[in-house]
Amino acid sequence: MSGAGSAGWRRTEAARLLAFAAGSTVAGGFGWLDAEGSLLTADRRELWINARMTYVFAEAHRRGFPETDDLAGHGVRALLHDLRDAEHGGWFRTVGPGGPVDDAKSCYEHAFVVLAGSAAARAGIAGGDDLLEQALEVHARRFWDDAAGRCVEEWSRDWSTLDDYRGANSNMHTVEAYLAAGAATGDSVWVERAASIARAIVEVARDRDWRLVEHFDSSWTPLPSYNEDKPRDPFRPFGATPGHGFEWARLLTDVDDATRATAPDPVLLESAVALFDRAVADTDGGAEGFCYTTDWSGRPVVAERFHWVACEAILAADALRRAVPDDPRFAGFYDAWWHFADQHFVDRAGGSWWHELSPRLAPSTTTWHGKPDVYHAFNACVLPDRDEPQEHRH
Repeated sequence: MSGAGSAGWRRTEAARLLAFAAGSTVAGGFGWLDAEGSLLTADRRELWINARMTYVFAEAHRRGFPETDDLAGHGVRALLHDLRDAEHGGWFRTVGPGGPVDDAKSCYEHAFVVLAGSAAARAGIAGGDDLLEQALEVHARRFWDDAAGRCVEEWSRDWSTLDDYRGANSNMHTVEAYLAAGAATGDSVWVERAASIARAIVEVARDRDWRLVEHFDSSWTPLPSYNEDKPRDPFRPFGATPGHGFEWARLLTDVDDATRATAPDPVLLESAVALFDRAVADTDGGAEGFCYTTDWSGRPVVAERFHWVACEAILAADALRRAVPDDPRFAGFYDAWWHFADQHFVDRAGGSWWHELSPRLAPSTTTWHGKPDVYHAFNACVLPDRDEPQEHRH
């Protein structure tokens, strides 16, 4: 294939995404961009955006994209100083010109700090090793629950009050972050913890016909009706999220790769295929895009199409076409979904990708406004290149 999804096409598209994302640079980090690439929030910095952008620029530098090391360094400095809570440790969720706007300490955002630190350390970005060390210390001490084999969700600023909610989304990104930390440090404990989280979540999904439960109480009892009155929540929506089925499928193949030599478990790959198949069935194969959420029988609840779901579908198809090479359907989905993304999500005029489309595939803003980051689209462009890039060591 020489068009959308080919190696050359993806490299060119990744460079285009990086050029757009560079426009988010503000004093003390990165802001939220609108659809045309102008800043929506020049004086308000979200931790999740800053950590993701730092990861993207560090990973881009490691993969040889020019003029990305300074941007990665800018992000590392913002995370080490501007968004960090110097008094209590950890990182603020949102910072404004006068200090923290939202001072909750969340596993979701802190997982991305670990991911950013891992990428920066591997890329040889100044301060990356310090960022990774601090992020891992906080995540291990505050979020990892050894008894549950998973992570807790959210603390108050001073770590005195722990919320009763437990979430699969934050734990999913913790799997991604811990695998990255294992690659950066060589410490197998992070891979072992990633595998522990993955196996626990898979057990719950199996009981619901491979639709992932996203929300739990403090004892990890599923809450299938959680946020039924707020189905469009961007981080905690009601029901099942097919995009997370694809994302977990990809991550399970990564856990399988990381543990096969020491603790092989065929259930990981079998579960990855089952989650993928369920997500495909609940979105009619993605021919008209992928809905955001479904109810527990597979009927769409929020029918808008989000770019991140398409990206994770592509990456899951790529991971499984490699893991199960004798099944041609994964390669077929990979090609078809890249074509769909190129036709509908890639915004050649405004830059980056549309973050949300209506069911009729027109740009929409029911949940997402603007184009806050390029993390998912950049990953879709670079992660299929499985040959390890030359690492920059300092």
